[in-house]
Amino acid sequence: MIFSILIYGSAHNSQSVHSAYRFTDSVLRSGHQIHRVFFYGESVHAASILSAPPRDELNIHQLWKDLAETHQLDIVVCIAAALKRGVMNEAEARRHEKASFNTQAPFELSGLGQLSEAAIISDRLVTFGA
Repeated sequence: MIFSILIYGSAHNSQSVHSAYRFTDSVLRSGHQIHRVFFYGESVHAASILSAPPRDELNIHQLWKDLAETHQLDIVVCIAAALKRGVMNEAEARRHEKASFNTQAPFELSGLGQLSEAAIISDRLVTFGA
């Protein structure tokens, strides 16, 4: 079965991003496929490399980065939601004349078309909200 994952809950104030991570990991361990993971709304903060959680808390950015790199996952961050919240890659930082950027591969900035395409291709689109 082919799954896509939509996450829109807060990366730091809810369990949605971590629950989506655990679900995605379980899907992959069960032999199914993940077509795409799409971060939307408040969840885009999970893409920030500047997050520095205390040592006794999970580093949600690193968990997703490692999972994506291990399984060559397509990890998409909604560009409109990200820019609104100050999450941007190097190209967007240059385009908006910002001094720095805070996201990079495997997190890719893209539009809602990627979410629509994921819903069409996948057998199931599973959402994780607040």
